[in-house]
Amino acid sequence: MENTGKEVACHTEDATSCRKSHHPERVKKDLTTRLNRIEGQIRGIKGMIEKDVYCDDVITQLSATQSALNSVAKILLEGHLKGCVVDRLSEGDDEVLDELLVTIQKLMKK
Repeated sequence: MENTGKEVACHTEDATSCRKSHHPERVKKDLTTRLNRIEGQIRGIKGMIEKDVYCDDVITQLSATQSALNSVAKILLEGHLKGCVVDRLSEGDDEVLDELLVTIQKLMKK
């Protein structure tokens, strides 16, 4: 399979596939920055609990962290739709729609 700079699928000897998504460097940097910030927020929340900070303040920080995680998920979902899903549909792979529905259901459980 030719590498077009987008999704690349590879097949191993045991017939399982590993799929990769190739995000532009600026998107990877943005996602990494966001996730590093979220990691810091989680450490801060842990510290708040260890210091017996007022529950409402901890919940506020949890809400902000969840919102930040949702933002990361939205960016990834948009890239997935515009890249991976479009590519697979153009190749005639309609199974990607079922996969996408499952992914959206997982996101909506939150």
